[in-house]
Amino acid sequence: RAPAPAAPARSDRSRAPRPARPQVTPEELRSLRGSVEEVEEVAAGREAGSSRRGRRRAERKRQAKQSGANVLSFKQAPPSEAVTLTEGITVREFAEKLGVKAKDLIRMLFDRGMMATINHVLDVELAQEIASELGVESLLVSFEEEVQLQQEKDLDSGEEDGSPRAPVVTIMGHVDHGKTTLLDSLRSSKVVESEHGGITQHIGAYQIDSDGKKIVFLDTPGHEAFTLMRARGARVTDLVVLVVAADDGVMPQTLEALDHAKAAGVPIIVALNKMDRENADPDRVKKELADRDLMVEEWGGQTVAVPISALKGDGLPELLEMIGLTADLLELKANPDLPAQGVVIEARKEPGRGILATVLVQNGSLRGGDIFVTGATWGRVRSMLDDRNRRVDVAGPATPIEVSGFNELPEAGDLFQVVEDESKARGVADFRQQELRQHQLGQGPGKVSLEMLFEQIQQGAVKELPVVLKADVQGSVEVLVDTLGRISTDQVKVEVIGSGVGAITTNDVLLASASNAIVVGFNVRPERKATELADRNQVDIRLHTVIYELSDEMRKAMTGLLEPTFREVTSGRAEVRETFKVPKVGSIAGCHVVEGVIPRNASARLLRDNVVVHEFDCGIRLDRYQDYKPGDTIEAYVQEEVAPTL
Repeated sequence: RAPAPAAPARSDRSRAPRPARPQVTPEELRSLRGSVEEVEEVAAGREAGSSRRGRRRAERKRQAKQSGANVLSFKQAPPSEAVTLTEGITVREFAEKLGVKAKDLIRMLFDRGMMATINHVLDVELAQEIASELGVESLLVSFEEEVQLQQEKDLDSGEEDGSPRAPVVTIMGHVDHGKTTLLDSLRSSKVVESEHGGITQHIGAYQIDSDGKKIVFLDTPGHEAFTLMRARGARVTDLVVLVVAADDGVMPQTLEALDHAKAAGVPIIVALNKMDRENADPDRVKKELADRDLMVEEWGGQTVAVPISALKGDGLPELLEMIGLTADLLELKANPDLPAQGVVIEARKEPGRGILATVLVQNGSLRGGDIFVTGATWGRVRSMLDDRNRRVDVAGPATPIEVSGFNELPEAGDLFQVVEDESKARGVADFRQQELRQHQLGQGPGKVSLEMLFEQIQQGAVKELPVVLKADVQGSVEVLVDTLGRISTDQVKVEVIGSGVGAITTNDVLLASASNAIVVGFNVRPERKATELADRNQVDIRLHTVIYELSDEMRKAMTGLLEPTFREVTSGRAEVRETFKVPKVGSIAGCHVVEGVIPRNASARLLRDNVVVHEFDCGIRLDRYQDYKPGDTIEAYVQEEVAPTL
């Protein structure tokens, strides 16, 4: 047998002896165990104490968030009156209004998770919430309203005083009744010759002198600007001169102007123009105005009527005298020492000069270099020109002026306010631009609609339902006005604020938008621009061809029983260019499609001057109707069922 292999030799390290364990006596072991227990108790105590302090700190933060009184303290006493909160209010301004320290307010905002500085712009809803937590009453107003409130307080305290100012007069009436000719005669200028076709294409603001007194006249190309300004809350005019041609009588635009003036609640002076004509009949005009609840003084009413001839200048002194007397009764006052306040009449972009706006200064004085806020923009006055293109250094109250220096294009009707601080102007404009973008992204405030009428009645939001009525003939208008008047109930009153004959125009939509009304059309259609404007402003337009259907729909809407309706969706429009007669077929309309498409199976109607002439169910060749005329419009549409919402 082979011998077993020898075991490997161990190293010297493996053969080294292990160190002996230390010997611990029982007394030392007991003392060591006691030290360990003490260390563990101390560590546990520190952890417990830290946890209790954390809970107390979190509780203090929670209480600070729930009650601002734990963080904020008034310097003296809480405000005795309601504090006003405006767009673009900063932390510094809010702290001054509340009477607290700005650093305490910043710390309170930090506890709410908001990193703010002393110049940080606060959201008005958050500011209102903080004021409520402190027990301070707050009032949300616009920046211009706050300035006006402060000026009224100064006026009550005797610090500021007002002086008489010139009246602002708006000239309105039917086209070609002599509005601009009247203004031309008053100014002794040639405005009409500069207008295209003798028709006003823009808004003019002019100032004249009458026996040492100034009068400001506004000439509008219709009623759009007049109503838009009122819709934005701008009270521009003090009284209205309604121009009516004595040889033509009351016309549709005359009635529209009358409705707009009544809705604005301003005094009306009637100028019976063209009295030099042989066929002038002022009594007929007075009777037609009386039928519209506008009674002249000669017939026992309150309205002044002055016969004039704008072309020859007859009766103009008497008209100016009546304007002056009416202005004296209104007791119009303004303070030229205040920062300028006003309203934008019109605005445009001009190459080489930038953005220009016609501003009517209503209170205070405007000077070159003044910083201003208007709507969602701001700027600095670079130059000022009057209505005769003369440079002006200072514009006082009731002065129309052309101002340059806007950063962006303002809108007609925007309020104009001079401020001292550029950062304040920039903050207010930036805040309004942000609000405007959010409004455009979201859904704007809804107008009154028949679908939501019952719910708003139940909530008490609607006490009166204004209606703008348009029909094909005057007889239908009278019947519908009487029918709608009898629909009124104890909860809501139906009131016709405007009515007329013809298509639904943009003026009708603007009047409805400014008055929160609905538009009712009987046997008429809205113009394309009017439809687009109604969609943009959320104005409800109702179209009917049967009177009892209209009254039934109104009653059901007021009682919450409105059933699903059908909404017309226009698919296309075609304009009739020529007509052809085909044997054994009949008349064929040669058309040009100007919008959309004309489906073969779509319903259609024939419009002549935007008034429904015939409805049919066929293509371009009209079934059971062959009286085409060049210029007619064939409109194709389909009916979509719309369920009511409550």
